[in-house]
Formats: sequence, structure tokens, C-alpha cells
Amino acid sequence: MNHPLSNSQRRDAEALLHPYANAVALRANGVQMIERGEGIRVYDETGKSYIEGLSGLWCAGLGFHNAELVETAREQMAKLPYYHLFTGKSHETAVELAEKIKELAPGRIARVFYQSSGSEANETQIKMAWYYNNALGRREKKKIISRVKAYHGTTIVSASLTGLPYNHLDFDLPVERIRHTSTPHFWKGAEPGETEAEFTARIVRDFEEMILAEGPDTVAAFIAEPIMGAGGVIVPPEGYFSAMAEVARKYDILMISDEVICGFGRTGQWFGAQTLGYDATSYSMAKQLTGSYLPLSAVGINEDMAEVIEKHTGEIGTFGHGYTYGGHPVGCAVGIKTLEIYHRIDAPGRVRALAPRFAAHLDRLAGHPLVGEARHTGLVGALELAPGKSPKGFATPGKLGPRLAQELLERGVIVRPIVDSIAFCPPMVITEEEIDELFAPVEAALDATEAWAKAEGHLG
Repeated sequence: MNHPLSNSQRRDAEALLHPYANAVALRANGVQMIERGEGIRVYDETGKSYIEGLSGLWCAGLGFHNAELVETAREQMAKLPYYHLFTGKSHETAVELAEKIKELAPGRIARVFYQSSGSEANETQIKMAWYYNNALGRREKKKIISRVKAYHGTTIVSASLTGLPYNHLDFDLPVERIRHTSTPHFWKGAEPGETEAEFTARIVRDFEEMILAEGPDTVAAFIAEPIMGAGGVIVPPEGYFSAMAEVARKYDILMISDEVICGFGRTGQWFGAQTLGYDATSYSMAKQLTGSYLPLSAVGINEDMAEVIEKHTGEIGTFGHGYTYGGHPVGCAVGIKTLEIYHRIDAPGRVRALAPRFAAHLDRLAGHPLVGEARHTGLVGALELAPGKSPKGFATPGKLGPRLAQELLERGVIVRPIVDSIAFCPPMVITEEEIDELFAPVEAALDATEAWAKAEGHLG
């Protein structure tokens, strides 16, 4: 950012503590103030436009100014601006959206439970897993297996499930009962001479050996994103999830699919689990559930889990869990309209049609000397920077990724640096021509980043 700070930047520095940020650096350099949005673009306080290459935070699937969603929120606000679902109360929008989620979700989803965020959805998942096993008299079956580089949120348990160091640092996390198994990243994690099939077999074996070491009677659930988002857009090898699900079934372990990024068309199917070929016991949903126009998340559970939990509420008198804004009528109304629009535009089909053009740009850029690997499925992808295309990475990680993101920002594209990977996840309403616009400045930005890295000694 240029100095001096604008008045709005100065006010921000005096009012806000920002997530995922160095507060000292922000006070010195200022923040980027975004004032409005239109289609796939957002505009800063100076009026400069940017293609939002990450849909905000992987979430604005319908872009940044959908008039139907705005009007739906206004109408519902005028009719019933707030009500709750506690102690036997309900409202039509919560019921209707739950019915529509059940129609879309794979497997035998029987009940839907609402929250406000993906973090809360995954927190709910773990509380449900513990409640479920207590209901069955399995009071030691409580450990949850996540994965290194997973991202499942920032509340106490969901941050513990997250397998990224910065989410734990000085928060006294992870908490007990949480374990992390191997990351399914073949390019980065394969041993010399190992084939993709051999790599997959090895990390599935790691999972089973962890279960046996912990004791199968102590492991309640395995939680996974179909495609790992904040861990670097890691696409698992073919056959990985079917093998992991088979191990989970073998030891009577719940399979939780975190669809917060992958759900509602992003991968070319309604749910990422469908794209990756597995069924789950339960599904976490958020972000694109409302196009992120309002905060809303949901957990869908299967028939067996619903039956056990509901029976247990009769035995002990309550299901003592919930959120004030879970199932908020305005959020649910916007969710209903969002799903209606996804159906109308055939969001999964649209993504499948656009995916080859999106992939072609990433694959082309993989030939750049600074790029080690391109990864993609549907309309989510990443470029990972590497010295000499080596998966070992840079001696000082996390320098080149942010530099490339800054070069792209100066060229009118907002992306997300994840250490030395750059993530792309544009709104699903993007056109083929806009995909070309999104990637048009990337090669020049890579060239500039490479020149900077050489000058700074990051490339030897």
C-alpha cells in the first residue's frame, strides 16, 4: 500500500483486529478497502476494479451483485426478520431449505441442522459424533482423525481439526482427542520411485495403522474435505477416498465430508464427495449455500445417525446444542433462492463446461520455470511455485507466493497465496472470456516474481 494512509484505512486500523493478519504490518501499510461488487469483480475505494479470483473466501459462487438474492432478503426481512428453532419453534423457510438440501445431498440424508459458519458446522459435526457414540454406550469412541494441511475452521475443536500450524500457534491447540493423518498430495509427498497407486496405498495404510495404534474402539470419525482448500488446493489421487472410506467402514468410524468449499457445484457435481467418489455419514455445508450473501451453514446427517440421536434426546431429555442464528429466516430464504438459481443455471453442468478452459490455463502456466505443479478440479485450482520445479520447495517458504499475489493484485486480480501456492476459485458465473481475463496477467506476474526472487537470492 502507498503512504500516507487514507482516512478510511486509518479508521480501520483504529477500529478492527483483522483475522489472519499481522496487525503491526497492517497498521503500517494499511488495508485494501473494498467498496462495491458487480459480477465477478469488486472495486476498491479509489474505484479500481479487480477480478475476484477466489470468490472472496472461496464462497461468492454467484458473484457480487445478484439482484434476486438482494430482493429475496428484503422480502423476508419485511415478513419475518428473525426467529429461532429452539424448544419446539420453527418457520417455513428453515423447513423448505432443509428439504431442498436433502434432495441434493448424496446418500440417505435424513435431518439438517443449521449454524452460521463452516467452523460452527464442523464443531457441530464433532459434538454430534460424541453424542451419537454416547447414545450407543460407546463412551471411549471419541477420537477424531483429520489430516495434515486440512482446514476445517477456527473455533476450538474445528481449529484443532485444521492441520495448519498457524491455526494452533499460541492458541494452545490442538485439543485432546484430535489426530492428523497423511496429506494426499502425490507430487509433494511421494517417495522416490513411488507410483501414484503405491503412494495412495501407503497413506491409506498410514490411516489404518493410526486407527489400530489408537484403538478402533476409541476412534469416532474421520473428517475430510473432498479437495483441500486452505491447505493448498490439494486434489487427492484416484481411488484415495474409496479406500479411506472402506477403512472407516471396517472399524465403524463415521465419515464426515466437509463440503464448505466443494459443495453446490464447485467441483462439477452438487457435492465434492460425488466428484471424488465416496459416500459420507454426514456433510458440512456453508459458503455457497447462500452464495455467501448471508451467513448460514448446515450439517446433514444420515438416517442411522438421526435415529440414534433423536431417540437419545427422549432418553436424556434434550439435544443441548444450538445457535441463536442457526436457521435464521433471512439466511434460509436466501439459501432457497440461491439453490433455485443454481438449478436454473445448472451450476454443476456450467462448471463442467468451463473446467477445461480453466484447466488449460493452469496447465499452460505449469510450464513456467517458476511453477512446480498445477492442480485443479472443476473451478478450483492452484499453481505451486518451486525452485527448479522441485517438490522440496524453497529454503525459506512463504516468500514467493505472497509476492506473486501482490504482483497480480497490481494487475487487477485478487487471488489467495497459500505459502508458495496461489489458489484460484472464481465465481461460478464466470464466462469463458472472463476466465481468459483472469489468467491474462499471470504469466507477466510470474516473470516479475521470478526476477524479484533472483534479485533477493531465493533462486540460488
